[in-house]
Amino acid sequence: MLSTCAGVPFVSGESIYRFKYFSVWTVKKARNKMRKPLKIKFLVTYLFSLIFSGAVKVTMAYSQLDSYNFESNQGTSSSIRIGLISDFNTEHLRTAFEFGIFKANSDLSVPLVGITEEINYGNSLQANDKLCQLMKDSIGGVFAPTAKHTAAHLMQICDDKDVPYIYPRMTDKYDGFNLFPHPIDVATALHSIISAFEWSRFIFLYESSNYHTILDGLMSFYSSNGPAISVVRYDLNLNGNYKPVLRRVRKSVDNRIVVVGSTPSVAELLKQAQQVGMINEDYKYIIGNLDFQTFDLEEFKYSEVNITGFRMFSIDNPQIRELMDRLNEDKLAMQYGKPKEKTNEEGSCPITIDMALTYDAIQVFAETTKHLIYNPQPLNCSDTNDNVQNDGSTFGNYMKSLDISDKTITGRIYFEGNIRKGYTFDVIELQQSGIVKIGTWNEYTNLTIERPPLKNLVSQTIDDSLVNKTFVVLISVETKPYASLVKTHKKLVGNDQYEGYGVDLITELADRLGFNFTLVPGGNDYGTFNKTTNETSGMLKKIVEGEADLIITDLTITSEREEVIDFSLPFMNLGISILFVKPKKTPPAVFSFMDPFSEEVWWYLGLAYLGVSLSFFILGRLSPTEWDNPYPCIEEPEELENQFTVNNSLWFTTGALLQQGSEIAPKALSTRTIASIWWFFTLIMVSSYTANLAAFLTIENPTSVINDVKDLSENKGDVQYGAKRTGSTRAFFATSEEEIYKKMNEYMTKNPGYLTDGNEAGVLRVKSESNYAFLMESTSIEYNTVRECSLMKVGDPLDEKGYGIAMKKNWPHRDKFNNAMLELQEQGVLAQIKTKWWNEIGAGVCESKTGSGDASELNLHNLSGVFYVLVAGSCFSVVFGVVQCCIDVGKKANYYQVPFTAALFEEFKNVVHFSNNERTLKSATSVYSRSRNSSMSINSLETDSDKTATK
Repeated sequence: MLSTCAGVPFVSGESIYRFKYFSVWTVKKARNKMRKPLKIKFLVTYLFSLIFSGAVKVTMAYSQLDSYNFESNQGTSSSIRIGLISDFNTEHLRTAFEFGIFKANSDLSVPLVGITEEINYGNSLQANDKLCQLMKDSIGGVFAPTAKHTAAHLMQICDDKDVPYIYPRMTDKYDGFNLFPHPIDVATALHSIISAFEWSRFIFLYESSNYHTILDGLMSFYSSNGPAISVVRYDLNLNGNYKPVLRRVRKSVDNRIVVVGSTPSVAELLKQAQQVGMINEDYKYIIGNLDFQTFDLEEFKYSEVNITGFRMFSIDNPQIRELMDRLNEDKLAMQYGKPKEKTNEEGSCPITIDMALTYDAIQVFAETTKHLIYNPQPLNCSDTNDNVQNDGSTFGNYMKSLDISDKTITGRIYFEGNIRKGYTFDVIELQQSGIVKIGTWNEYTNLTIERPPLKNLVSQTIDDSLVNKTFVVLISVETKPYASLVKTHKKLVGNDQYEGYGVDLITELADRLGFNFTLVPGGNDYGTFNKTTNETSGMLKKIVEGEADLIITDLTITSEREEVIDFSLPFMNLGISILFVKPKKTPPAVFSFMDPFSEEVWWYLGLAYLGVSLSFFILGRLSPTEWDNPYPCIEEPEELENQFTVNNSLWFTTGALLQQGSEIAPKALSTRTIASIWWFFTLIMVSSYTANLAAFLTIENPTSVINDVKDLSENKGDVQYGAKRTGSTRAFFATSEEEIYKKMNEYMTKNPGYLTDGNEAGVLRVKSESNYAFLMESTSIEYNTVRECSLMKVGDPLDEKGYGIAMKKNWPHRDKFNNAMLELQEQGVLAQIKTKWWNEIGAGVCESKTGSGDASELNLHNLSGVFYVLVAGSCFSVVFGVVQCCIDVGKKANYYQVPFTAALFEEFKNVVHFSNNERTLKSATSVYSRSRNSSMSINSLETDSDKTATK
């Protein structure tokens, strides 16, 4: 680097500019640091930079020859190439990239040449190939893609090859050239607004862990007595459905919400918040996303919700206007902003923060080329050697030493270390007139609120009034309760022929706005829009072609329909549900009396019964106390007997189990102990059985074939299903990305016979076929289940959507209808109309049939098992008694030596002789008296009596 000329050391031109850059960068860094309280290390750095800068100036005096070489080298470079690798919002980002180069080249001697490459989002391998190709083409700088992991991969390659790497993305890492504000600065701005609004508690809604730095920065401002903060992640399932989380937020006590996340997710969050009823005057939002000015907020303007956000540029910026013209956005300019000659009006803007920062980064890059020699050379990114871009790192570092503001979109740009500073946030708020700037924020002056006076909306003139205007309103007469023919014996004409929810709604709107209307049946085909052929059908076609002005029926608001028509604010929120027949009660089982105990308990109960009985038998024989004298009169008996035989032991445990007792009483301590334990056991078991038996015999749980949409998709129980052939319900399954809904769509496509032409046909089919389910809107299901007692709704709604009044695209009276709709909602009129047609007219049929209580009476089916046991036990007892009787008769017949049949016949006569309660053991007529032994006894008795008489 050092050489001599005539004995005087000098520095080459390339080295001079490197030293110059280092000194300037060091001085500026020290100067920026001195804006804050001075510290010793900053003073040392500052003094060192002054000394070093002086040395460079002395050295430059001896480098005139090398200065000539610098000028010649500068002239040898015909252009400097910079590359853009884009993976999101590609067309607009490319236009901003090319426009930035176009503006920068107007002031450059060595022009910039842009090379754009497009890759799939998140495809790091494809991005690697594109970057390597750019490096082979002598690229001087790379503008990174949006995907986080892809950008990190490319950054590593550029860092290894000393190629300046530029990316506009929020991150807490200090690498590359990044003009995006640091997350801590975003947190500081959020804290300023929260403090200005004096929020004592709020919910911090964030998308993912990428935004934890903002949360940490925000929490660092608060001590133990700060506001109560509830931290909630809204993208829990990573499927774009935030409604479950929003429902939880809605049920909480907090209605002040801070939202941070990516641009697509935050925009979708606001839409879903409106669908769950969180976009109204009760809620206040602060949006920590710098693309807030790009959101479509048209439907939120009249909801009276308070939404505040940030932006880094205004639509009045000349570069923004030129960029919009460059994008050929004349139509969008009229929709989002105002004409260029009326720049005092604020509005939304389609220019994203990525586009603005890309433009500004090109201006910084171009400004750097005016101060440094930069002649990029071809590189091979696959080489592992030290081959790097000459002066690439020097060029990138010098970009961070600049301080420019006159050519940028996002304001002043300078760096403190690797962190961009100097910018100012516009604090913007959503009002009925659109997005309005209400203040500014920067790190020096903090938050300044300068709320402009409220802008008066265009006053309603006579020509703009709806008074005495007549509109043609389409209704669907076949769809109750939205519209139907009045049933009367009188002949009706005009609007008097129709009644229903839709008729009452348009009548209320007409009364408030002063217009007239003519109801016209539009059929049952609501219509669709074919994007391929740009053709519409049904009612939509009549609106598009001007044959009608409005459609009022159960018409769902969908993005497809909004491409050709407009909708009012939703007058009813709903979702797709399943209509199915109510499950039938399970027939009672024969042995239902055994249900209170499980099979395992019954087995253990039987084993316990046998075990305790055996214990009584053994303990009774072991205990001397249980051996008794059978003849109490004999003091010294020759025999003793024990009462706990096997039969008596079983009988004792049986009597205790059935709580009836027995004549057997244990006397020994051991037998009394086990008897007490057994009695306690039977007390608990019988009490538990009795308490549980009533519930099992009286409660009859219906058995449902399907319980949710998963069961339906699997055709559980051979249940078939379908939907209306055309309409939003069918379109939901046709366009859904969920696997289960794709499966259901394939099923309905393969089985068109299960589809119906209308909801009424679907309801009739569900009633007539026990294995058919119909998919329809939850409000229609609610209407039918109140009137058809055999029908019910199964599972939770599959989606959330709303019904709106359809009108022609860009209809001038849409805002008036929306304001009137909000008034009806706030005053409870919409709820009253729904109650009238859902719960009053034609309803109440099912409630009158189900007022007898929950418990049902016991019948023979419930107790038949107990009777079977009783009959079986009785039959066994009779059989056992007959057998025992025959055995006893046989013994007596053998003893008295009489025929068995004769003895049995005599016993039978005694049994059936019901009037005789006493039984003579022996008589002259007895068969036993005619036996040999009986005769001898009688003769001996008579001889003795005769002898006594003679004497």
